[in-house]
Amino acid sequence: MDAIHTPPDDSQKTRQPSAVLSAAEPADSLPPARSRPSRTPLGTHLERFALPLLLVLIIVFFGILPASSSVFLSGANVSVVLANQSVITLVAIALVFPLVAGHFDFSVGGTAVLSSVITAASMAHFSLPLWLSCLLGVAAAALVGATNGLLVARFGMNAFVSTLGMATLLGGLIQWYTGGLAIIGVDPAFTAFGSSSWLGLPRVVFVVAIVAFLAWYLLTHTPFGRSLYAIGSNNRAAVLVGLPLRRYTQTAFLLSGTLAGAAGVILAARTGGANADNGTYLLFPALAAVFLGATAILPGRFNVVGTVFGVLFVAVSVSGLTLSGAANWVDQVFNGVALLVAVGLSSYLGRRRSGLGT
Repeated sequence: MDAIHTPPDDSQKTRQPSAVLSAAEPADSLPPARSRPSRTPLGTHLERFALPLLLVLIIVFFGILPASSSVFLSGANVSVVLANQSVITLVAIALVFPLVAGHFDFSVGGTAVLSSVITAASMAHFSLPLWLSCLLGVAAAALVGATNGLLVARFGMNAFVSTLGMATLLGGLIQWYTGGLAIIGVDPAFTAFGSSSWLGLPRVVFVVAIVAFLAWYLLTHTPFGRSLYAIGSNNRAAVLVGLPLRRYTQTAFLLSGTLAGAAGVILAARTGGANADNGTYLLFPALAAVFLGATAILPGRFNVVGTVFGVLFVAVSVSGLTLSGAANWVDQVFNGVALLVAVGLSSYLGRRRSGLGT
């Protein structure tokens, strides 16, 4: 296992790993369950919605702070924040799928950059149609995800190490192809899509909203999603009930790569091309958002809605600090602190949810 996970919600009757364990072992051989302190409904709701409430408080604070109030709540700043975070949000959602299955995927940032490079180069260097260029970018990213899944699920490689190696490999390939130079000259219609608005909001926001909804539905309302949570919670129990562990793990990595590819297409549309980078500037904010999201909505479990709130919390906080006159290094420090706090909180909530800690 590469990440700390908690068992799925007991209210979902389709997943009962504890029942499987009790069937596989004599009841008197199991240690007595540790009773968990009861929580009031108010405490439960506060735990679930603490992050959204904190986000509202941050917005109010920077909205009335004299140093940032004149710009922070303006339509232009809101539009910029939402548009700039569209790529991070997609990368964060891509991270959710392997994490739910119990694995890290450190290659999502590099995969997104690879997709942007292939998309931009297909138009600028090979004069391919816009739709085909985007398709090639997503397909290449999906291939990376499928390879990660093959290494982890079929060959039993540690996901932490294998995806880190994949990220390093992708960074080297990107540098080799681009020579360290940016790719420009993409279809003007492509750039226009990345920078234009609809109904007062950037168009890319609607794309992200659709992807987020589909990912949420897949994880929470389908047998595949519920099975993926069961695998991440207790893969031994998942095997005992007959879940296809390898196939579902491979699918999780495939979805991760595909979503990272979509993020790369959006990135190319936003920047009007592609930059030679290893993608770490996308990975770490996304990690912070995912682990922050695991403290909200479904505390102790990685989830899409919480992840979106995590992205917004980090983005709004950094925007407010920047408009207040904070130095350029503040956003990196904030992302690092947010990641450390989020990992600690999500681990604590996971232990408490499973009754293994206080």
